[in-house]
Amino acid sequence: MTDTNSIGLHEGSASQLAEKLNHLLANYQIFYMNVRGYHWNVRGNDFFELHAKFEEFYTDLLTKVDEVAERILTLGHKPVHAYSDYVKLSSIQEDKDVHDGTTCVKGVLKGYQTIIELQRELLSLASDADDEGTAAQAGDYIREQEKTIWMLNAYLSK
Repeated sequence: MTDTNSIGLHEGSASQLAEKLNHLLANYQIFYMNVRGYHWNVRGNDFFELHAKFEEFYTDLLTKVDEVAERILTLGHKPVHAYSDYVKLSSIQEDKDVHDGTTCVKGVLKGYQTIIELQRELLSLASDADDEGTAAQAGDYIREQEKTIWMLNAYLSK
């Protein structure tokens, strides 16, 4: 009897990774809904620019939600899938009734900063577990989102 899962990772490590990924998944889901709300409700002079950009962001976030859930399944565990669980597990809070473009952009910026922090923790845990798949996924996300943070900061300082 072995204590490794179907992809050769130690089951204890896979369980820890799945738990951390479920926290990441919850944050992605709340963040996704926040950005979707910004897209629907933004007003003002930058409406057309921000409306389109928020759609780009939430489309990407939805893709990542699916990829994170599938990684949890690959590790042999179950992704959380109830919105009530997302609210409990997420560090990102629901953002309600936001209409001002600058406030929306600041919400996106804060969301990405939170997500990156979680992914860095996940990257460290994955590296310790010799889980190249999770580490590569987290690393790819971090690289992409760091550039997005730079761009959001540039937008806010215009």
